[in-house]
Parts: sequence; C-alpha cells; structure tokens
Amino acid sequence: MKKGKIWGVVFIALAFLTVWAVITQNKNFSFIQFKDTLLASSAVWMSAAALVMLGYIIFEGAAIICIIKAFGYKKSLRKGFLYSSADIYFSAITPSASGGQPASAYFMVKDNIPGAVVTISLIINLIMYTLALLVTGTAGFLIKPDIFMGFGLFGKILIAAGYVILFALTAVFYMLIAKPRILEKICEFFLRIGIIFHLVKNTEKIKKKLYKIMEEYRLCADVMRKNKMMFVKAFFLNLLQRLSQISVTLLVYMAIDGKTAAALDIWFMQSFVTIGTYSVPIPGGMGVADYLMIDGFGAFFDGAAAVNLELISRGLSFYVCMIISALTVFVSLIMYTVRKRELK
Repeated sequence: MKKGKIWGVVFIALAFLTVWAVITQNKNFSFIQFKDTLLASSAVWMSAAALVMLGYIIFEGAAIICIIKAFGYKKSLRKGFLYSSADIYFSAITPSASGGQPASAYFMVKDNIPGAVVTISLIINLIMYTLALLVTGTAGFLIKPDIFMGFGLFGKILIAAGYVILFALTAVFYMLIAKPRILEKICEFFLRIGIIFHLVKNTEKIKKKLYKIMEEYRLCADVMRKNKMMFVKAFFLNLLQRLSQISVTLLVYMAIDGKTAAALDIWFMQSFVTIGTYSVPIPGGMGVADYLMIDGFGAFFDGAAAVNLELISRGLSFYVCMIISALTVFVSLIMYTVRKRELK
C-alpha cells in the first residue's frame, strides 16, 4: 500500500511535468485558443471518442473473460471491466507497466480463480495484446510508410526500439506457455535468491507449494494449447482494444478539424506512437507518447494546433481512461471489504 502511494505521487508529478513541458515548449500555445478549440469541437465526434475510449477497457476485460472461460470459470463482463481497469490503472502508475498484471491477478484470485489459471490467462492475454500492437504497427509500415518517415530521427529511433521490445516480449511470453519448465526455472532462481538473503522462511513448505502450482500451470498450458479457437477470439478482442485506443485520436481530430482527407494518416500516425511508447520504461509512456504525438502531428498542423490536438486526445485516451479505471478499482476494493466484513 505504501509503495502504491509513492508511485501515485510519482505519477501525478510526471503527469504535471509532462503537460507543463508540452505547453511551455511551444511558444505559440495559448490557453485561450485551447479553450476555444475545445468549445468549438463537434460534440458528436467528441462523444464518439469518449465511447471508443471506454472500449479500450471493455475489450481487454472481454478478452480476459474469454480466456478464463476456456478453463471453465465463467465471469460477467462487469468482472472483466474490473480486471481490465486494475491492469490499466496500475500499468499507468508503475514503470514498464509492471503493476498491471499483479493487480488484475489480485482481483481474479479474490473471485476464486486458481492462481495457475490466473497466471497463464494473463500471460496469454499479454501475448495477444503485444501481437495486436505489432499487427497495427506493421499495417502502418505496409500501407502508409511515408507516415513513419514523417517522424524526426529521434522519433524513428523510439518507434524502432518499441518494435524490438514488443517482439522480444512476445517471444518470452510464448516460451512461458510453450515451455512451462522455463517459468519453473525462473521461480526457482528467485527462491534461491530469497534463501541466500534470508528473505524466505519455511523453505521446504514454499518449495512444495511452488512445485504444486507449477504442476497446475503445466496442466493449464496443455488445456490452452488444445483450445485454438480461444486464442483467435482473445486476439481479436485485443485487436479491438488496440483499435479503440488508436481511434480516440482520430475521432478527436474529426471533432476539432473535421477533414476526412487526413483521417487515415492521423490513425496510422497514432499507431506508430503507440509502438514507440514501449521503448522507454516510464509509467504510462508519459513524455514519450507526448513527444511522439507532437512530432507526428507536426507533419499535418502548425505548432499550436498540434499541441491542442495532442493535449485533448492524450487527455481523453490516457488520463480520463486512467481515472475511470482508478475509480472502478477503488470502488471495488471498498465493496470487497464490506462483503468480507458481512461474512464474518
């Protein structure tokens, strides 16, 4: 809990500094112009952008529900929304999104889903998530390579690095399913570290528990490998999640500018930005995403217009999404606590 509060403070500080840097680095930016741009935007297109932003949470939740259903654990889409919200919120406030999956796992275990099922389900979802990212990014290279060339040198480096990292993550996650022994070796390594530094007590008991969990994990992996249709469904749900996030920028652009001629270019530009945010282990890609968006928008608009579009689309797709996720998580924690007290 204490560590979570620390990361929350770090997140707020980074968010403030990022927005401040975006505003102050552009001499043509005006708060009055920003307000006028926001007020003059199309309510219909902006509402569509807000709905699509919610799709980012909904589709990930649906993917997780689809995966655990293959093991015989049926949960509602409302629960899926919670699991997804926990992932999104804690991913946003921890480096390299390291807190997202453990947070999802916490609520899934609370809902009586076995740890082995939770672990392999979240790994599968990560594989599908990264594959969806690579598909949208690769489509950009194949259909609109000139959009990538429109980024500056540093922007191109960030995007290329993002690709390399995502490919590496996909390979690692796949190996954890295809070769369960690898995960067991990793767990044994950290257990030995804990023993050496006297961080682990009741060593034999923990070892027995680890081997029991790994046996369950191997059985789960076998079930997964035989259920190919689940992989297909999970992939397309993650692809819809990715399309939702990217489309927020497109719809905000339509709300502000309304010119369909550049709409497809804006969409592919945002797909490259999303890839690039994975190049640096900063919570929520703050700073990196903002830099790449302004860099990319610079090919279409002047400085002030690029900043306005970046602030509004990033604010909706990231900050508002994160606030909704945070509220979902904290309300759920309160409900779990109340329910626990009622059962005593």
